[in-house]
Parts: sequence; C-alpha cells; structure tokens
Amino acid sequence: MIGRRRGSRTNPELRMSPLAALGTPPSAGVLSCRVLDPVNEPVRHAEFVVSDTMGRTVMSGGLDPFGSFVITVPAGEYRLAVSAEGYTPYRTTTTVVENTLASLGDVTLQVAQPPELPAPGDWEVEPAHTSIGFTARHIGLARIHGRFNSFAGAVRITDPVERSAMHVVIDAGSIDTGVRMRDDHLRSADFLDVAAFPTLEFYSERFVHKGGTRWAVTGALTLHGVTRTVVLDTEYLGLGNGMEGEVRAACRATTELHRDDFTVSWQTMLARGIAVVGSSIRVELDVQLVRKG
Repeated sequence: MIGRRRGSRTNPELRMSPLAALGTPPSAGVLSCRVLDPVNEPVRHAEFVVSDTMGRTVMSGGLDPFGSFVITVPAGEYRLAVSAEGYTPYRTTTTVVENTLASLGDVTLQVAQPPELPAPGDWEVEPAHTSIGFTARHIGLARIHGRFNSFAGAVRITDPVERSAMHVVIDAGSIDTGVRMRDDHLRSADFLDVAAFPTLEFYSERFVHKGGTRWAVTGALTLHGVTRTVVLDTEYLGLGNGMEGEVRAACRATTELHRDDFTVSWQTMLARGIAVVGSSIRVELDVQLVRKG
C-alpha cells in the first residue's frame, strides 16, 4: 500500500483526473487514444487491437461515441493497430508505465484509395475459387452450414460500373450440408423440390456504390419457382493475377432470405414450440471472376 501511495504522488495528473476512479490495479497502467478523420470528426466505426511484443492480442474492440477508447493493461510495451472501412490502417508502438496514463492523443486516419475496378468486358465466375454458402438455424440453437457445389455465372462490366450486369445459375441438386439424409430432404418437395425446380437463378443489372469498397448489387432471385428482389451487400476486394497470369477480381457478398417469401414453408415444431428449421437463411458468397480473353 505504501508503494502504491508513493506512486500516486508521482502522478498527480492521473490522481486528480477522472481516471483515478478506475482503480488501476498494481503493475498496470492506462492506455487511451482518440481516432479522428482528416476533418477532425470522430471515426466512430473504427476498431482497435492492442497486442504485446509477441503479437498476441491483449485487448480489442470498438470506440465510444467520441471516437475514443480507454483501457487498463499490465505495464509493458504494446503495439496498437486502428482500422476502419475506407481508411488506411494506423499502427504504432507505445509503452505503458505502472500507474500512469499513456495517452496517444488524437490519431488521424487518412482516407484510403479504393482498389482498382475491373476493366469493362466479360468476366466469368471461377467455380474452383468461388463458394456459395448458407447458414440456417436448427432448433433455435445450432447453426447448420451448407453450400452449393455446382454453379456457373458471368458478369458484364461496363463503364461506368454501375451499369454492369450479372447472371448466375445454381444447380439446386448440388446442395451439400455434409449429411446425406438431410441433403435428400432439402432436395425433396418439402424444400427445394429439385425435380420441379432444378435451378436457382440470380440476375442483376443494378450496381450501386455505397462508398469505399462497399457496393449493393440488386437483382431478381428465382428460387422454388418464385422470383423476388434481393440485395447483395458486397465488399469489393480488388484485382490480382492468377498462376497463368490471368486477371482476376474478387468480392464477398452476403444477404438474408426468408423461406416464406419463396414458398419454402415446410416446418415442424418441437414440443416446446420451437421451430426445427429457422425461417431465415443467411447466404454468404466468396467470388472470384476471371476476365475472358
């Protein structure tokens, strides 16, 4: 106790500030930072990661409404990484001293340059490096993961990109959750009814830039003989070259489908009133496109 009191006397600012109410444990200090954009507005959606010198994460999380974080950590040397969509990541190192506030002050994130867009022309979905997956709730507890193993697609990129179009056809019978009995049930008339509706199709000609790397791709999804408008929340990942020098573009996309919207309404309830299969399905796509020619 005497040692701690002496330490407090050597740090009057911390002792007199609101941080004194934190009750800093022995051998610990406080690390703080505020994250701003180039016009000095808080970047509220930024996230931070504090790691030790071995690269192990000590603390991570989001910021408060003022774009700040204040954390208590053991005294020592740390690495700080701050990232936010649309901004260049910020990294630095700092030392936290026992019973002391280590403030990094205001950190300004610089706006990141968006990745180069695909060139106008015809592009094909490359099945070997693309996945079309989904997740459904089971008995209100577990999540069942599945995918479609057979599909084909093409995208015609235009200038501007917003006028581009895409068409994807999925083999409904290729549904795969890793359990044969369950997959046979999903192919039956209770669900996809692949005998009557052998394919799912998605067609879009509306690409809307939402800022940074975010796009909304709106199109018509035909499933189980019913067509509904679906919006894919899409993250564009940029361009690269494959093993043979071919130009590739990549993106991730997600959406949520409601089974009743497509008349896939089979349901069995457990005795306590919980549905065996959830009413909504989350769809996740990882897509690579290869430029034709």
